[in-house]
Formats: sequence, structure tokens, C-alpha cells
Amino acid sequence: MKKTTSTLLIIGISFFAGLAQAANFEVKMLNSGSEGFMVFEPAVLSVEVGDTVTFVATDMAHNSASMPGMIPDGAAAWTGELNQDVTVTFETPGVYAYQCTPHAMMAMVGVINVGEGAENLVAVKAAAAKKKASFVTNQDRLDNYLAQLQ
Repeated sequence: MKKTTSTLLIIGISFFAGLAQAANFEVKMLNSGSEGFMVFEPAVLSVEVGDTVTFVATDMAHNSASMPGMIPDGAAAWTGELNQDVTVTFETPGVYAYQCTPHAMMAMVGVINVGEGAENLVAVKAAAAKKKASFVTNQDRLDNYLAQLQ
């Protein structure tokens, strides 16, 4: 019984120590920002595994949604509601590309690198090359963001 209690205590302390180290970042969803119209700020972000990102509905008619084929294998996809903040906890290392669904054709996109490596960067770049054909404006925006991860 004493060994079980000690084990549970160690597990509990480890769990709460991990929570204490996790950080929360904010990304604003904007009609206009430093990089032009229909942007996330910051658009490129690096976080650690276990950190959270809250996408803040600063301006109306935006959401945040992971882009199919542009997140690590096994990672959880997300789709926020329009005009609502959405908080995502990143548990899988790698590169995540995301978009504002109603403004995807305007390349309202962003990139988050989780952890030390960008294991899936090559796959995300390949998917981004195909996706940019659907952008009416800012066709190089996603490529430029991904280039910042190297």
C-alpha cells in the first residue's frame, strides 16, 4: 500500500509540474494587420509540446481551423466556430498549418511549429504548394511563413 501511494504521489507531482511549465499563446484573427488584410497575428509561432494557443476572435467573421494534410500524423485536427475564441493544446510535435475557413481563398493562414523539430515540414510544404492554387490573393503567404521555420 505504501509503494502504491508513493507511486501515485510521484505521478501526481509530475503531472502538475508539467502543467505548470505549459504556456498559453494568443493569436489574433484580424481583418487587417501588419502583413496586410485577413491575417492572423502572429502568423508564425513556435511553441513546445503541451503548450496551448488561443485564437482570439478580435474581428468578426473569422475562425481557426487546421488544414487537412498539413498537421502531423496522429495530431488532433480542430475547427473553431465563427466569431468565437478557440483554444488548442498541441500534444504532437511538428508543423501545423491553419486557416480561417471563410477567408481561405484570401490566404488567411498561419503556421505553428511545435517542439524542436519540424518532422513533417516537407509534407506540409508539398501540401501547401497544391493549396496555394486556390488562393485568389497572397499566393505566396503560406510559402513565406513556412520558409521562416527553416
